[in-house]
Formats: sequence, C-alpha cells, structure tokens
Amino acid sequence: MGRGLLEVAVLHARDIAGCEQGGADRLSLAVEGDGVGRSPDLAAAAQVIRGTELPVRVMLRLNDSLTTTGGEFTRLIGLAEEYVSLGAEGVVFGFLDTDLEIDTETCVALARALPGVPWTFHSGFDQALEPRRAWRDVTRLPGLSAVCSGGSPQGLTHGYDDLLAVLDSDADVARFLMPSGGLLPEHVPWLLRAGVRQFRVDLQVRPGGTSRSYVDADFVRSWRLMLDDAADRTA
Repeated sequence: MGRGLLEVAVLHARDIAGCEQGGADRLSLAVEGDGVGRSPDLAAAAQVIRGTELPVRVMLRLNDSLTTTGGEFTRLIGLAEEYVSLGAEGVVFGFLDTDLEIDTETCVALARALPGVPWTFHSGFDQALEPRRAWRDVTRLPGLSAVCSGGSPQGLTHGYDDLLAVLDSDADVARFLMPSGGLLPEHVPWLLRAGVRQFRVDLQVRPGGTSRSYVDADFVRSWRLMLDDAADRTA
C-alpha cells in the first residue's frame, strides 16, 4: 500500500523541529485566520521554507472571503512567485463563486500562472453548496494534488460519514482528498481502505489543542506511527 503522506499545519519557524523530529512528510504554512488562514509575509515564509528540508506549501489568501478581485489576483500571483523563489514546494489556495460553486475560471488562471507548481485546495472547499458537483469540478483543475476537506463546514465531526459516501461513489476523489478539520485516529483505517493517501493534522499535534503551543514531536510521531501501522494493517 505504501506510506501515507502526513502533512502538518505550521504557523512559524518554531514549529519546524517538532515536525521534523516527529516524522512529518510536508508542512503547510499559513497565518491564523478564520479557520482557513491567510498568507504569511515574506520574512515569515522565508524562515520556515529555508529552515527545513521538508517540502512546504504556503497559503495564498489575502482576505477572509473565498473570492478575489482583479488587483488582488495579480498580487497573489506575485506573492506565489516569491514563495516559490524562496523554495516553497507548492502553494495552497481555492476560490468559490457567488453561487458557492468552485470558481474554476479563477482557479485555473492562478494554476496556469504557476506552471509546474503543485497546489492544494484549502478547506474553504467545504463551503461549496453541492459537494458532489464541487468534487467533480475540482478534480479537473490543473496542477491540483490535494483537497482539504472534512466533508462539512463543521469538519469531520459532522462530515465524516458524508465524506466516506463521496469516496464510495467516486473513486477519483481518493487521489486528491486530504482529510482535515478534526481528523481522529479512528478515521484513518477507514479512509485508507477507501484509497486516501494524504492526511493533515493541525491542533492535534499541539499540546492542549491550542495554536498558542508549538507543534510537539511526540504528538507528530504518534500520528506517524499510527498512520504507518494502519497502512500495514490495511495492505
């Protein structure tokens, strides 16, 4: 079956040690915001990207909405190019239109402005009005390699069963799905059996479950070992 990818959400360079020592495969960097996050400034991004050998994906989001304007879109392209020049492996973004459907035009335009740069659709995906249509649309986007989803705007606590149903009805979803938003250890074996190979943790690896604490190596390691063990058992 192979090793599942473990991505850890980080806020600053002080989180790096815990990720590296615990066995994370990739980091996702954003400034705390409304649950999705915003773009870090270039100095903060440089500290993280240059402070680790692990691949880092950086958030592209300048406001708390899931839309963007022409001027802001241009700024996002420039910011993405700066992140990549610093050594970022990829970026994180995502847009919905006024009907709460995937804004394929804007997503495609940004992806094509960054040729060869892999990207993740952030958890704003779960705000889409029709999840199955959203999955159909998002999996066709160029350069996309992951979609953060908990199956519901309230995360996996409410959306886990719906997410499994989507996986059961469309095998292509598993190639992109990166469960996030309250992932629990008991979710992992079932998601692996459904073909999911990417997993994201955030507050789960911070003591007290708060962003005020740094990523803890022991917490990350427990997820690494659990993910590897579950992959072996479901092979």
